[in-house]
Formats: sequence, structure tokens, C-alpha cells
Amino acid sequence: MSGVAGWTETIAARITAPGKGAVAVVRISGSKTVEILNQVAAFLPPVISFRHAYYGSFSTGDDGLVTVFNEGASFTGELSAELSGHGSPVAVQRLLEAIFQAGARPAEPGEFSLRAFLNGQIDLSQAEGIRETVDAVTDRQLIESHRLREGRISQELEGLLSAVRHALTTVEALTDFSEELDGVGIDLAIEKVDEAKAFCNRFLATQPLARQIREGMLVVLAGQPNAGKSSLLNALIKEDRAIVTPIPGTTRDSIEERLVLDGIPIRIVDTAGLRESGDEVEQLGIARTQDLMEQSDLILYLFDGSLGWTEIDQDQWQRIENKAVLVATKSDLGQSDRGIGISALTGCGLPELISALKQHILVGEPASLVERHYEIMEEVRTGLSEARTVLSNPGIPDDLASVSLRSALRKIGELTGESAPADVLEQIFSQFCIGK
Repeated sequence: MSGVAGWTETIAARITAPGKGAVAVVRISGSKTVEILNQVAAFLPPVISFRHAYYGSFSTGDDGLVTVFNEGASFTGELSAELSGHGSPVAVQRLLEAIFQAGARPAEPGEFSLRAFLNGQIDLSQAEGIRETVDAVTDRQLIESHRLREGRISQELEGLLSAVRHALTTVEALTDFSEELDGVGIDLAIEKVDEAKAFCNRFLATQPLARQIREGMLVVLAGQPNAGKSSLLNALIKEDRAIVTPIPGTTRDSIEERLVLDGIPIRIVDTAGLRESGDEVEQLGIARTQDLMEQSDLILYLFDGSLGWTEIDQDQWQRIENKAVLVATKSDLGQSDRGIGISALTGCGLPELISALKQHILVGEPASLVERHYEIMEEVRTGLSEARTVLSNPGIPDDLASVSLRSALRKIGELTGESAPADVLEQIFSQFCIGK
């Protein structure tokens, strides 16, 4: 990505979704913005009022609005403009070509956000919040990504930074004035390290919730052949996605569909029935079922309630009951005193099953949605643990604690972007789409 090294060049890109639409918006950002506008939007007055919309015809034959933003008042923090025209792909392409010919270059993926970060408009965690917002597919993801964009991470890290800095200052004072501060100073440093570790522990405790919000729950439908797994999948997603026949072994490969419960994406997988089989293809499907059951967050184990509980069911249930919900299917044909009774045909029992699914959804508010943040916080906690070990052991020089505490501070800086290396920035911003 050339954006880190060449971010002083003027860039442009479409910032609305690609394809045909009623309106498309193109952004220009950089010192040549007004010079370029004078060539592609000659209708602008000699003196431009910032954040004022001007209407007229572009040099390309289209017409639309132009809004200019002064340095420090734009998304990127640079002199920039947004041109709104008709959403015809041809009109947008002609406008971009005219802008490039006038002196801009195409923006790379994430380069507008990168410039906003480099110009101090946002920190790195806020930039990642923008990416998470664009990628959001559920209300919950949208809410949590908005909290990131608001700068919540940096605000909450102030307490952690204060504790680590206080501990480091105390340790360095111990090194310089060991006779005067030895006992009291070590106790204070340990207290601050423990305070910082407690913050890390609270942060990391929300990682499973963050993963569930971001990646969803993997729910596997398992059971013997003809237990009603495919019928249940179709009933849950309200369409005929899986083939349903009275012939056992019809499903030989897994079928995955998605639904959303309480803002959490649920990946529901219909699998091959569990039984002994001499069919090589079916054996592969059963092996795949076993793998998915291992990977799953939750298993819905189905058995035919009209036929009753079998030894095969009991054997399978004993292996998985710690992370499974028992479901008795075909309740319209016969009732069972085990599990949640449902009928995919009539819909009876489905609300109770949905309620059982929801009980396995984690509650609370994650510290972040971004996995990178949790990886860094784990490294910070490790550094703090090392510092505490040093401070708690009189036989180890105190200055070794300074090394661990400084490492922890650098890692926190990587999270906010204050000390993130260029390769980390390129890796993060290259994941953005063009126009962001």
C-alpha cells in the first residue's frame, strides 16, 4: 500500500457502493482539490464557501452537487470535496477519469481512513470501527461498531495507561533511590500492576461475547437418519432449503443457513444422519458431521419422538450432552417425555426451541469487536505478569520490571495507533474497501 509513504498526494475514489444507483458520490482529498475542481466543475464561484453545496454541470456532461471541506473539517483532515452525481456507472467512470486527468490518483483501499488517522482525525481503533461498521450484517454488530467509532476504546484505556505509567515511574524511582523507597515503592508498584492486570482481565473476559457477535454461533443439527433434521432446518429458515424424503440417508453433506436471534448471527448446519453405513459417500458425510459437532457452539440433537429413544440415541447423547439441546421431533405423530417436543410440519414447539437457542446467546457488552485488540491485550497482560514476578522476587533486579512495563505501554500504543509500526497500519487499512 503506497498510502503510508505517499499520503501527501491528492487522491479520489467513489465512496458510495459500486454499481447502478440513483446517486453516486466521489470524494477528492488533498492539496490539489480546488485546482482539480476548477477543471471538472467550472461552475464553482471564484471564492468557495466551505461546507456549502453548489449545483451545476460537470465537464463530463453530467450534473450534480459539489461540497468542499476545509483542512481539519473534513473526514480525512485534508482539503477535500465530495461530488454527488447520477449513479450511472458510465457517469461515475467519466467523472473519475476527468479527476485523475486533472491531477489526482486513484485512492487505495482504506486510504481515506488512513489519512484521517495520520492527520489525527481518528485513532486506530476508531478506524477499525469504520471497517466493522461497513462489514456489519446485524443490528448488534452495528451498535458495537458504532461504539468503536466513538472512540470508546481509547477513553477506557486511559485508566490502564495511568496505572502502567504509575507503576513504571515508581519502579524507575526505585532504581535511582532504592534505599529511600525500597519497601513502600515496591508495594505501590505492585498495587498499580495489579490494577492494570485487573483491567486486562475484564477486557479479555468479553472475548467470547465479541466473537459470538462478530462470527455468530455455530449450531449443528445432529441425530440419526430421518430424525427430522432437514425438516427443522427448513422450518427455522422458513423455506425449502434441504431435501426432505422418508428415505434414511438422503442428506449426505452438510447444508448451512443463517438466521439472526437477538442481534447474533446463527449458523445452522443440517448434517448427515449418524449411523453405521457401508456407503462410502455417506461415511464421508457422517465423518463431516462428527467434525462439525466438535467445532460447534451448540448441538441440537434430534430424535424421532414418535418412535422413541433408542440405544444409539443414548450413546450419542452421552458424548455431547454438555453442549447440546435435546429435541423430540414429529410431535404431531407421537409425544415423547424427553427433550423439547416439536413438529416441523405444524410449527408446534418451535417457539420453545427458539427460546432454548436464545438461552445460549451470551449477554453483556464486549470491550471491542476487533480480535486484534484482544490479542494485544493478552500480550499486555503477559508483560504485566512478568513485571509483577520481578517485583515480588527480591532476588531479581527491579529494572527488569521496567523492561516489561515499557513493553506493555508499547503494546497499548499499538492498539490505539500511537506506536503502531507501518506494516501493521498497512495490514489493517488494506482490509478496507476502496472509498473508505
